[in-house]
Formats: sequence, C-alpha cells, structure tokens
Amino acid sequence: MKLFRLLPLAALLAAGLAHAAAPTSGLDLAGFDKQVRAQDDLFLAANGSWVSKTEIPADKAEYGSFYQLRDLSDQRVRMIVESLAAKPQAKGSVEQKIADFYGSYSNLAAIDKAGLTPAKAMLASIAAIKSPTDLARWLGNAQGAVNTPMVLWVMPDFKQPGINRALTWQGGIGMPDRDYYLKDDDKLSQARKAYLGYLTTLAKLSGEKAPAAMAERVMALEKRIAEAHWDKVDNRNPVKTYNPMTPAELAKAAPGFDWAGFMAAAQLQGVDRITVSQPSTMTALAKMAGEVPLADWQAYLKLRVLDENAELLPKAYREARFAFHGNTLTGAKEERPRWQKGIAEVNGALGEAIGQVYVAQHFPPVYKTRMVELVGNLMSAYGDSIDGLSWMTPTTKAAAKDKLSKYMVKIGYPDSWRDYSALEVRQGDAFGNKARSGRFEWERIATRVGKPVDRAEWGMTPQAVNAYYNPSMNEIVFPAAILQPPFFDMAADDAVNYGAIGAVIGHEISHGFDDQGSQFDGEGALRNWWTDADRKAFEAIGAQLVAQYEKYEPLPGKTLNGKLTLGENIADLSGLQIAYKAYQRSLGGKPAAVIGGYTGEQRFFMGWSQAWRAKARDERTMQNLTVDPHSPAKFRANGAAVNHDGFHEAFGTKPGDQMFKASEERIRIW
Repeated sequence: MKLFRLLPLAALLAAGLAHAAAPTSGLDLAGFDKQVRAQDDLFLAANGSWVSKTEIPADKAEYGSFYQLRDLSDQRVRMIVESLAAKPQAKGSVEQKIADFYGSYSNLAAIDKAGLTPAKAMLASIAAIKSPTDLARWLGNAQGAVNTPMVLWVMPDFKQPGINRALTWQGGIGMPDRDYYLKDDDKLSQARKAYLGYLTTLAKLSGEKAPAAMAERVMALEKRIAEAHWDKVDNRNPVKTYNPMTPAELAKAAPGFDWAGFMAAAQLQGVDRITVSQPSTMTALAKMAGEVPLADWQAYLKLRVLDENAELLPKAYREARFAFHGNTLTGAKEERPRWQKGIAEVNGALGEAIGQVYVAQHFPPVYKTRMVELVGNLMSAYGDSIDGLSWMTPTTKAAAKDKLSKYMVKIGYPDSWRDYSALEVRQGDAFGNKARSGRFEWERIATRVGKPVDRAEWGMTPQAVNAYYNPSMNEIVFPAAILQPPFFDMAADDAVNYGAIGAVIGHEISHGFDDQGSQFDGEGALRNWWTDADRKAFEAIGAQLVAQYEKYEPLPGKTLNGKLTLGENIADLSGLQIAYKAYQRSLGGKPAAVIGGYTGEQRFFMGWSQAWRAKARDERTMQNLTVDPHSPAKFRANGAAVNHDGFHEAFGTKPGDQMFKASEERIRIW
C-alpha cells in the first residue's frame, strides 16, 4: 500500500478527511472560541478553544478529528488482529497469515537478535549486480518490494478505460519530493544535511568501511534522479502524463537501458504497449543506468533497502530512521507505538481480510442505507447546480449531466473480497513477510495487463478513514471507517451532518469536475467533452482560486502552491456549495430549528469548519506545502466558506469583517 503514494493512481484519488462532533447536536461546543466571530475567522470560531488547549501527541506530526478517528480504527483492528494471534490458527488460513504477520512485526526481541541476517539475501543480490543488464533485471524484480527509480504500475488506460495497461512512474528518492534535493531553502537545506547524516549512519551500521563517502555517492545519485523528476504540478496533468508507447518506442526514447530485461523480470514480458508517464525522466534514468558506475548503483540500492526496511531491522536502524523520517521531516517527538505501526503494515498486506471482520463488527446496515440516501441527495443537488450555471453553455451542461448520471457509488465495503491464498506468511520472518507481501501485490496487479478492468474492485480497505474519486472508473468510494460517529453521526443534527459528511460526499463528486477530473468523460476516458469557450471560462475561474490560495501563508514567508492544491480547493468549494443546497432541499421549505442559539444554516457551516479541525507541527506543515495537494486545515475551512453566499447570509457578514467578501468577488464554480 505504501507504493500508492508514488503512483498516478494516488495522484488521482482525492481524499476526503475528518469531522469532530458531540454526541447530540453534532457540534463540539466546548471547542468553540467565543471570543472569535465566525465573520472574522470561521475556523477559529468553531475550533479556537480546541486549538489553544490541545497539544499534538508526541508521536504525531499533526492532530485533529481525522487522526482521532484513525486511531479509533486502528484500535478496533488491533482487537481483531490480537484476538486471532491469541490462539492457534490453521496453517495456510488467512487467520494464520494475519496473526503471524502482525506477531512477527511486533516481536522486537527476535528482530534485534536476527540482526542483518534477514536482509542478507536481498543485499547479496545487489552485490551480485555485475552489468547494466543485471541492474535492469534487479530493478524489474524489485517491483512491489523496493521503491526503485522506474516504478511500474497497472491501471485503466486513460483513453481506453475498460482495459488495463502497464505504465511507468518516477520514483527512487528517499526524501519526500524533488524540492528537498533541489530547492534553495533553509529548511530544505537542513533536511538535506540530516538525510546525508542518516545515509551515513545506515552505511556505518551495515559495516561499510567508508560510510561517509558511500553516503555522499548515494546522495549525489539521488540528487541526479530528483533533477530528472517532474514536479508535482506537471504530474497532476493527465494529458501530459499520458504517453503510450510500444516497447520498441520506449527503448528508442530512453536508450541505454535493458527495458526488455527489466519488463521480463517484472513479469510484464509480452506487453504490447506501456504508458510512459514522464518520458524525459525515463530518458534521463536510462542514461544514468549506463553512465553511473555500478558500484554507485549498488551503494544506492543497498541504502534504499536498509532505509525502507529499517523498521524490520535492529534497534539502531529503527532509531536512525525515526530521527530522520519522524523527527526531522515531520517534527514528531516520539515514535508511534509499535502496535500501531504493525496495524498499518498488516492492513497493507492483508487489508481486505481484516476489513471483512471490521465491517461485520463496526458497520451496521443502517449506516449504508443512510449514506445511500445522502449520496442520492447530493447527486441530485449537483445536477441542479449544473443546470443553473451561468458560465457554461447548454452543450457542455448536457455532457456534464451525462457524466454525473454515470457515476458509480461504492459505500462501506466491496461486494467480493480479495483472495490471499497465494501469499506466504512465515512466523518470525518480519523482513521476508514484508518483501513477499509487496511482491504478492505486484504480481496480482501485473497479471491484469491487457485484461478488462474489474470495476468492482476497491482502492482502499473498509477500515481506512478516507474517501476518493477515481476518474478512470468515474466512481466515488466511501470506506466504512469514515462513515461512523463522530464523523457521520446517525443521532446528530442534519445541518451538521450535511456540513461534514455531506460536504465530503460533495467534495468527492466534485473531483469529477475539478481541473483533473473534468478532463475525463462519463466512461472514464481522457477526452475533451467541453466547448472551447466553456473550458476557457472554467480555467479562468480556476485561476482566480489559484490566486486566492497563493495569498495564504501557513508559515512565515511560506505560501500555498495554488496550482498544486487547485483540484482539492475546487472540490472543497464545490462540495460545500452542493452540500448546502442538499441541506436546504432536505428542509422541504421549512426553517430549521434554532439550537443552542445557532440557526440551521449556521450549524451547517460550523459543522463544516469542525470537519477540518487539526493542527500540525511546523516541520509537517513544510512537508505538506511541498508535496500535499490539500490546503492546510484552516484554509480549507475558511477558503471555501468565504466564497459561499450562504455563509455570508447565515452570519450577516459586512464590510470590515475579516471574512467579508463582496458578492461580485466571490468565486463560484459548480
């Protein structure tokens, strides 16, 4: 599952996040700051007291209602897993695999005692690389197990979404993004120094005679790889990243690399076409494969393996990894509990098997019934909104309505569960279990090439606290774990539910019509279904949103990247608009009751604001500003609301209020 962060599917799956609520009204009134007016700062009005009184737990880089809900999901999964581990399970059963995977990961004494022995076979395979062909085959064979510079994936072809195609994606760096290697910035420069120190430590711990020199060579190679990477904004553009080639065309475009050997080792031999997502990157990497000394490649691959598997190696490796990846990059003061890391790993390896039990225990059928109703209301409201657009012509409106009518909605859990019978899990072999599970997942995916897309499959497990829209499938997906109190509260006031889960539903629907998703039609094909004038008008509105968010400054001197966050900001704004319309429709023309001194409309926006309750350490904020397509919590809450007519009407904003925005200046998209 970790590879998803590196792949185009991850760039195209847009997540909805969290919500905090009290048991009755659905609002956490104790979290309000009565000294702050919603007209001046909606986020602090709804969350200011919580923000001032809450300390981020030492093991976390950021904290808020989403993270609390994630912890709850982890605790529930822990009970499931530990109950399986508490008694003998039939060998080869999925229960045995879950228990032994988690148990092996949790047994730190055995991991410490084993030393580097579990990694010896993988390290020996690196040492055995004697030629560029060997290197290519090693990189192909490592798919699913190691983050290599040439990452392979399989997903629906952008132009033929009913067929699965192989694609390449850039990878292979140990820091979060190319900017960490290349950008002239004090904080990123400090991260580079810390990373070089970390690489030196890994080399020293593994017995290298000249660890500092080895680390310098690896750092130089990673910087060269980073220089070849496309930036986050270009990677969000599906037209730019859709470059189908035959194997012969790829070999010609990126000469000097044994692509045939690479593909064969990855079990993709015989592929007739592959999408090359970043062609210039593959050309540069192929050149590096021939120019960079094999000894440097071996050093690089060795440290990549040690870094990515440090949690499965002795204590000194684990501590070094946390010092860099945890403390330096995110600001966390302590490591997450080992049990919680183990839950993340077993979820990644056997997630749907666990999810089947999770759903039975924690997702009552009534939740799904209510969600179906909510989604239906939001879809209808979206259709009405399209009809009322002033900037779009009837031709494009008809195409948009056609796309909306073809949405697939998935709620709670998949209809059929994944088969893990071919996955081998050995008791006491934490390192091997991780490698085999990664390879198992890759081989499962690789067999799809050229075959019809399974539209019933899910990209997240039921216990994931998240949601997504997938443009190639034209689907919105809401896992069970996000559809529960306090995020989705069956007992809560409708106004708050619409402001929270309703806006998240609207958010995911809206991703089909953001700057990325709007380039795909109702069948999931990358196709321009817009008139030229309508696309131009849409892009002009998007440019206004870019300008708005680039004025926000989460850290002194550090502003948001409006182009990177554009898709999420469009979805936030549109989702809030649609959820509000759906809420008003639910009232049936009758006014909502006043509860606790707040009208229904005011409670809707307070619920929206508390949905984004969170605070983050500066280091994590810096990391998110570099790599995250979502805006920070405060700007998600305020940035969408300031453009919403309903917000200004609900709170009676006027000139002089910090959140006042004249009607003619408000940005209205969908």
